[in-house]
Amino acid sequence: MAIQFNFLSSMLILVLLSISSVEGSGGGGGGVIDVVAKFGAKADEKTDLSKPLLDAWKEACASTYPSKIVIPKGIYFLSTATLDGPCKAPIELQVQGTVKAPADPGAFKEPKWIAFNRIENFKFSGGGVFDGQGTTAYKREGCKGHNYCGSLPINLRFDFLTNAMIQDITTKDSKQFQANVLGCKNITFEHFTVSAPDESPNTDGIHIGRSDGVNFLNSEIKTGDDCVSIGDGSKIWLSME
Repeated sequence: MAIQFNFLSSMLILVLLSISSVEGSGGGGGGVIDVVAKFGAKADEKTDLSKPLLDAWKEACASTYPSKIVIPKGIYFLSTATLDGPCKAPIELQVQGTVKAPADPGAFKEPKWIAFNRIENFKFSGGGVFDGQGTTAYKREGCKGHNYCGSLPINLRFDFLTNAMIQDITTKDSKQFQANVLGCKNITFEHFTVSAPDESPNTDGIHIGRSDGVNFLNSEIKTGDDCVSIGDGSKIWLSME
């Protein structure tokens, strides 16, 4: 394990500028994709957001121009989603609302709720809240009769991302780790908020493994376990409030 103090690379800054100018792109796809207006997502806390989100991601990922996917304000239900790369151009996922997970730990077949996998030049922003609804899992009720307790879902997984910015996002009440960073290079968390009660077991704020250039800027973590846990082969820069 190593702790490294470093500055954001100029490449990452240029990438984020490119993503921020997505509204001006034209032709060949790209632009702003609203999951409600275009794909029929509903902020009613019961209609699954999974298909509209995955359909929007498929379109954005195939575009040769920068794209922004927008989840507007409101409260949404999401069963699970894995957003896979590689993609052809930078993508921003802007979440303005609150997204809730299934409360029942038995609803998950894998230890993840939302995963971002093998993406370059990615921004995740918008002030959104990801609520894992982990209260039942904290009590560990029924563990002897079920097999889900050993593989409870992580709220947010960031796997093998390169040049990524996670900005103004909140993760709360995950059933396991709040966020997991694996195999990433040049990933920055800014104004990232983690919230879980003191009695929540094994809810590390962020677990990092085999990643290089992980930056935390002006973020707040309050959880029932380690705020940041670091595995072997990781280099990070911390500036926490």
